[in-house]
Amino acid sequence: MTVAVTSPTAIPGTTAAKKKVNYANLGVGAAMNMFEVTTLGQPFEVIKTHLAANRQDNMVTAFKKIYQRGGISGFYQGLIPWAWIEASTKGAVLIFAASEIEYVALGSGVSPFAAGMIGGMGGGLAQAYTTMGFCTFMKTVEITRHKATGATAQMSTFQVASDIFKREGIRGINKGVNAVAVRQCTNWGSRLGLSRLAEETIRKVRGTDSAIPLNVWEKIGASAIGGGLSIWNQPIEVIRVEMQSQLKTVGRPEKMTIANCARWIWKTNGLKGFYRGSVPRFGLGMWQTICMVAGGDALKKFVNEKYGKN
Repeated sequence: MTVAVTSPTAIPGTTAAKKKVNYANLGVGAAMNMFEVTTLGQPFEVIKTHLAANRQDNMVTAFKKIYQRGGISGFYQGLIPWAWIEASTKGAVLIFAASEIEYVALGSGVSPFAAGMIGGMGGGLAQAYTTMGFCTFMKTVEITRHKATGATAQMSTFQVASDIFKREGIRGINKGVNAVAVRQCTNWGSRLGLSRLAEETIRKVRGTDSAIPLNVWEKIGASAIGGGLSIWNQPIEVIRVEMQSQLKTVGRPEKMTIANCARWIWKTNGLKGFYRGSVPRFGLGMWQTICMVAGGDALKKFVNEKYGKN
């Protein structure tokens, strides 16, 4: 999900000095991802995933069940090791891919909004297929598998992963990766694009040009807008969770594809089933985008000033 992307300095349709992607910037992406997921990110993720997998539950019921599973630590299920592994790798992938694509798009003459959207989409796809598939699947397994009773209750997270691999091979531990890719592509296309659009709108409202940077609160506000409005693709997220869920339900297709999963959700929960978990995902989207766009830009500026510019 999430990463700080270096804002290209190009004016649409012109040639600009290209910002170098170096190890310092890759480290910024990884660090901000770790901060985001370890603070509010994983609790939002757990609540969102629970509601998407248990579509009969409301928010209050979800809080109660999650707390009963493990107290406060129940809201951090899947954080160690899967969310940490995912966060420490996907940020580097996204910062590289999205910033390079956004730079090229701006240089070709498109608007900052379009360039941000194209860069975010490309970065999201790269992120999903290189680092996120397995980790996202295992996070969902940890959140949805039963732990209170039965043989699997005694299995560690690595034993569960090994068991799935033995039974289903590489496809099994990457189950739902195509849905993850669609989600990340639309997530970061929207988040980065809408954040750039919000930044440009703020500049127009205050009557300044693009050369003058936004202040901290303006940057946070633009990022929050971009992250919050990106909730439109919640149906894709519900499909992704259902494909990766370990909950057993009578009549549920054994071999899940995006198409038959969507039919199953419609059959069992109707249209509203595709929007379960929207509220925590709204909060998650805002927090991720604030951390990774506003926070990431600020951290990159600090690193570049202290250790040398790109």
